[in-house]
Formats: sequence, C-alpha cells, structure tokens
Amino acid sequence: MAERVAWPSALVGTPTVSVIEAAIERQRLSHSVLLHGGDLSTLTQVAQAIADRLLNTAESSAHFAPDQHPDCFALRPTGKARMITAENTRDLIGKVQVSANVAPRKVAIVHECDRMNLPAANIFLKTLEEPPANTTLLLLTTRPYALLPTIRSRVLLFRFPATGVTIEHAGFPAWLADYQDWLGRLVEGVSGKREVADHIFTLYSLVARFDAILDAATSEAWKLEKEKLPPDLESDEQVAIETGLANGIRQGLFADLEHATRAFAVPRLRAGDEAARTAHPAAIAALEHNVGLLRLNLNQAAALENFLLSSLRLWARR
Repeated sequence: MAERVAWPSALVGTPTVSVIEAAIERQRLSHSVLLHGGDLSTLTQVAQAIADRLLNTAESSAHFAPDQHPDCFALRPTGKARMITAENTRDLIGKVQVSANVAPRKVAIVHECDRMNLPAANIFLKTLEEPPANTTLLLLTTRPYALLPTIRSRVLLFRFPATGVTIEHAGFPAWLADYQDWLGRLVEGVSGKREVADHIFTLYSLVARFDAILDAATSEAWKLEKEKLPPDLESDEQVAIETGLANGIRQGLFADLEHATRAFAVPRLRAGDEAARTAHPAAIAALEHNVGLLRLNLNQAAALENFLLSSLRLWARR
C-alpha cells in the first residue's frame, strides 16, 4: 500500500487524531463530520488524511491521492462573493449519489462550509438527514457558529488548533516588537504637538508595514498551496481558496497582536498600574470590535488604523 497522507505534524499522536484513526479502523466514523479550528490549511490537511484512510484500503481496486481520487469530491466557495451556491451544492450531491468507482466508499469535502448561502444550506441539510450510502461528508470551517444550528446538530464535531503559517520571514515578530515599543513610549507620556505628530507617524507606519507583511505571507503561503491543488481547478475556485488563505493568515496576525497587547499590559498590571488596568481591557475590546468589522468587509488597514488610534487615546499619558 502506498504511503499514507500525513497528519499535520503538530497533531500527530494527539487524542483527537487517535480517536479519528480508531473510528476509521473500526469503520465507525460518522457519515457527517465537522472539522473546525482557526486555520483552514490545517483543516484541509486533516481532511486529506481522513479521506486517504477511508478511500485507499485493502478493498480498493486502485489507490489515488485524495485530491485526484475518482471517489473524492470537493465543494468550495466560488465567485467574487465567495459563496457556496445551491447549484454547486446540488452538483456535489448528485456526484455522491452515484456508486463508488474504485473505493469501498465516497468522500465529499466541503471547504469553508460556513460560506453556504441559505438555499445551499437547506439543500445540504436534507442530505445530512438522509445521507447517501457508503459516503462520508467532511465539512471544514473556521466559523462553526455561522452554520445553521440544524446542520451543527447533525454532524460529529472535531476541533483542531491552528498549526499556523510561518510568517517570521515577513518580519512580523519585529513588527510586534515595534508596536510594543510604541505603546511603551505612549505610557511614558505625550506632551506637545511634535510628540503627538511623531506617534501618529509611527501609527501609520505600522499600518503600512502590516499590509506589506500580510501580502508577503499570503504570497508565500499561496505559492505552496497552489502546488497541492488539482490541475483542473476553475480560476474562480482558485481565487476563493487564495482569499480564504489570506483571511486565515490575517486572523492569525490579529490574534498575535492581541497576545502582544496582553504581554505588554501584564507586567504593568502586576505592578499595580491603575492606568493600565483601564487601558488594557478597553484596548482588547477595541481590537475585538475592529476584527469583528472585518467580517462586514472593512479592510484590514482600516481595522488596524481604528485600533491603533484607539490605543493612542487609551495608553497615552499627558
């Protein structure tokens, strides 16, 4: 038998992976599984590993990589709106209704399943209620609570921590250090127009560098991701995958920004700094608010600018 598709290295031997492997070996894995976590790339790797173990068995008449397997089907958001439509959902369901070609069962992987529009979600719900024989449906999402509750209630959930995209090459650790240094200068006191202007200049420099870091990280990650995609993937599907990848990296950058803010505040809180006691929760709330606005199509530059302007007001001592 060909070598198995590997689990993400950070997940090898974890209880979740062990449970899934045991369920597959006993042929007891649920027909509908929701894989969720903070990183779509990690979820895709997990789905590929599961599909490989379900499809390439001793009973299979031929073995293929999951993304080339005739009994493995993928559904992804498409178009400028990056939605999964009713038409695309019906097409997937039609494929899994047909008997398997070379494997004992079929697998369907729904990428970013939270991007289903309401008609698509309702169509898919009927499939969950009456699943096709010998078929496993793998749903991937970073936003499980954006799904219909009726869908969530009919699937087996597994959560996976983000194994992360390497972004050190793009200079983000240095960016975080400069951000914390800027906060440090704010708490030392701001007086006079020249100092205010200097802090604002630093703020907009941080915004510009953040955009450059995100672009560089996305470009490198997309270059690696493209090598794994099927050669016949439509261009609009490729755009949707690249956008989803960029959103995942952006989410990771903002999560690291929150950690850096907490790391800056903790020593001051322990020292009994009352100003930090007020500024810290307000800054975190401002960050969460602006990250939330990203889901409403506010771009990351505007979200970061809003957060840093709030930070300027919250941390500066006069």
